[in-house]
Amino acid sequence: MKSNNATEALDERILMLESRKAYEMQLLKEQLHDTFESLKPANIIKSTFRDLTASPEVKHNVVNSLIGLASGYLSRKIIIGSTHNPIKKIAGRILQFAVTKFVGSKINKD
Repeated sequence: MKSNNATEALDERILMLESRKAYEMQLLKEQLHDTFESLKPANIIKSTFRDLTASPEVKHNVVNSLIGLASGYLSRKIIIGSTHNPIKKIAGRILQFAVTKFVGSKINKD
């Protein structure tokens, strides 16, 4: 009689282990799918961009850079305007660079 109970217990244990194996295999397949998805180039770029934009320091630096670039561009347009003279164009680019650098240095001190 003991062998019958032992056989039933063993069969029950085998069924439980097979069920566990099937569950863990499903988890492994899902993890493999998630890994393949995360390694796609588009998803790598998206996650990198998401990580960068989540950082407050990066946001601050981007905003400061945009302010510097915009101020340089606007100062060139206001002072030089649109011209076909190559000397004025060069002077406008130099002015834009100088203003951008000046504004950028003043903003980054904050």
